[in-house]
Amino acid sequence: PEQDPPQPPSSAKSNSPVGKSRGDEVGGTDGDRAGDNLGSWGRMTMATGGMSSPPSVPRHTNRLINEKSPYLLQHAHNPVDWYPWGQEAFDKAKNENKLIFLSVGYSTCHWCHVMEEESFKNKEIGEIMNKNFVCIKVDREERPDVDKVYMTFVQATSGGGGWPMSVWLTPDLKPFAGGTYFPPEDGVHRVGFRTVLLRIAEQWKENKDALLQNSQKILEALLHVSEIRVQGQESPPPSKEVMATCLQQLSNSYDEDYGGFSKSPKFPTPVNLNFLFTYWALHRTTPEGARALQMALHTLKMMAHGGIHDHICQGFHRYSTDQHWHVPHFEKMLYDQGQLAATYSRAFQISGDEFFANVVQDILLYVSRDLSDQAGGFYSAEDADSYPTTASEEKREGAFCVWTAEEIRALLPDPVEGATEGTTLGDVFMHHYGVKETVGLSFQDPHQELKGKNVLIVRYSPELTAAKFGLEAGRLGALLREGRRRLSAARAQRPRPHLDTKMLAAWNGLMISGFAQAGVALAEQEYVSRAARAAAFLRRHLFDPASGRLLRSCYRGEENTVEQSAVPIQGFLEDYVFVIQALFDLYEASLEQSWLEWALQLQHMQDKLFWDPKGFAYFSSEAGDPSLLLRLKNDQDGAEPAANSVTVTNLLRAACYSGHKEWVEKAGQILAAFSERLQKIPIALPEMARATAVFHQTLKQVVICGDPQGEDTKEMLRCVHSIFSPNKVLMLADGDSSGFLYRQLPFLASLERKEGKATAYLCSNFSCSLPVTSPQELRGMLCP
Repeated sequence: PEQDPPQPPSSAKSNSPVGKSRGDEVGGTDGDRAGDNLGSWGRMTMATGGMSSPPSVPRHTNRLINEKSPYLLQHAHNPVDWYPWGQEAFDKAKNENKLIFLSVGYSTCHWCHVMEEESFKNKEIGEIMNKNFVCIKVDREERPDVDKVYMTFVQATSGGGGWPMSVWLTPDLKPFAGGTYFPPEDGVHRVGFRTVLLRIAEQWKENKDALLQNSQKILEALLHVSEIRVQGQESPPPSKEVMATCLQQLSNSYDEDYGGFSKSPKFPTPVNLNFLFTYWALHRTTPEGARALQMALHTLKMMAHGGIHDHICQGFHRYSTDQHWHVPHFEKMLYDQGQLAATYSRAFQISGDEFFANVVQDILLYVSRDLSDQAGGFYSAEDADSYPTTASEEKREGAFCVWTAEEIRALLPDPVEGATEGTTLGDVFMHHYGVKETVGLSFQDPHQELKGKNVLIVRYSPELTAAKFGLEAGRLGALLREGRRRLSAARAQRPRPHLDTKMLAAWNGLMISGFAQAGVALAEQEYVSRAARAAAFLRRHLFDPASGRLLRSCYRGEENTVEQSAVPIQGFLEDYVFVIQALFDLYEASLEQSWLEWALQLQHMQDKLFWDPKGFAYFSSEAGDPSLLLRLKNDQDGAEPAANSVTVTNLLRAACYSGHKEWVEKAGQILAAFSERLQKIPIALPEMARATAVFHQTLKQVVICGDPQGEDTKEMLRCVHSIFSPNKVLMLADGDSSGFLYRQLPFLASLERKEGKATAYLCSNFSCSLPVTSPQELRGMLCP
């Protein structure tokens, strides 16, 4: 199944009916292996079927046709009587005393497509489902709250998890059996979906009472193992130990040759890299600091050279199926592009190496071109699967992205002047990008979809490639650029993968941060403007000014309009947290105070909707939804950071911009609630481990007093922007005492421009250093 990054062992032990899972792991399965247990019904193995042709006229239409989610719409013509998650389905299950079959996935999920083709489009299997179950489809990206509740169950009972997720529930929504992908029919070592459906239906008829009792026990056990709360009068853990342990754990799992923190599959996990940058910034002169920086920069270089990076059409694929970052799982997710743009920007700030700046530009070109809505928002994802040619009837994974040697030779036949005799542009290009004539990628390819195909990966340095063909090193860049341009033009003729045009507040937040931080690090005003356009889009389409609340999602409609569901989905904790972070990043990049004002309003709303006053930290979802069995707190920084991890830094920034001390207190209470996990396995929460250091160091307010248009002010700002300093917040005191910042922070009125020049102060807890007026002095203060 599709999966999130492999997760470290959970600190929560359970002797409950849920049982101990494999090695007490909570999290991803290995690679694309679908091997999750379904109660006592055996193990599942991987699908073998490809994709069949799309029907020209749909024979069936179910009620999902009225939904906006691209994933739900993909299933609107199944012979299954699907319901969206909601009261109508729950009432039917209760009234007819039927079990619920819950299927959760997302529109760019390869294995979700496979299970649909094999099972949900199968008329006979559809009849079994309709007769015995109320069938509910959920888009995990629209409803992460529902997904998380049942994924917690599947992980706890099977030791793995992923999508598609298949769970059987009692009519009152309690889970009792589940797994991920199921093949349609029984195999030698596997139980097929049809058999599982019939067995569960029989269990309900024969052993209903036992099944209901068991589901109640399972729920109680889940409540117990998933609770995160402060124990007694705990205080935040000491950052020195947390940081040192996290560095040690990352170092132990680090791949010295190829970078990254696992053998395979390999995920980009920007949370690990951002932790390492912070560690380096706080320990610049130590061997450990040097080690942290080396691990981060090497990983980023290897990823950028690898096949996980799309060398022809830019952007990054979701993860690598192998150790070498070579053969990716081909879908492209917005949340990866946003986080990686920010991480590569930091790498450039720290190292000054243009290589990293080029990667940032590459990611943002891809997002601007392929994932941007005309109204300013960002789309969610591009699929892994597509038709190889316009005449094809079956989609193939990676078809849009892979190449045969023959295709490349035909596109690049030109002889190369000045190279050894007989050398063509194709020879140079294929050597540099590791293109093989015949071998292809079958070793990572259960369906043989990539046989004889190549994924481009940078195999040699420009110097080595140039030397092989007797070229001057300076000429190689232009030759490779021309090769990439022609392949890009050829690829444009292929059928494109499906684009998920759903726009999510949380992921848009991550992308706004990516553009804002890139704008600052690369001194590119255009990126800051793009971030501001997207923030204005959020305010217009994903915010309700009457209630002051965020909405989760909106959708591209007919003729490029932006549409909302009939019943809009309210924002979850992660929507608030990632949008607030984005607004702080955008303020620092643009110094436009309205973004700051909105961020603080949203922080107050987040406190109201999600804060746990008894156990501390924030719940992922609001109280008051009777269909949610658990209110959870995510304790894992995975492909995206956990919302509680990011909010620690958000709260500290909010306190610096507002003077509200209770936000500092809340940040400490979150760290206290996660204290045990942070001290034992901080590698599970690298973003929160990073925030622990920021909390104990106390954020430094860098205040520039000056005219926003003055050259001296701009020079001071450029100096601040050129330095990676994880424990600073930037503000501009422009002398307008009626402005938002002066009203929030009265101490700003006492800071003056020295001799009429732009003047910088470094303040901590609202008391400030002596003023400095030269960028050199300011740099010295920021990099002691």
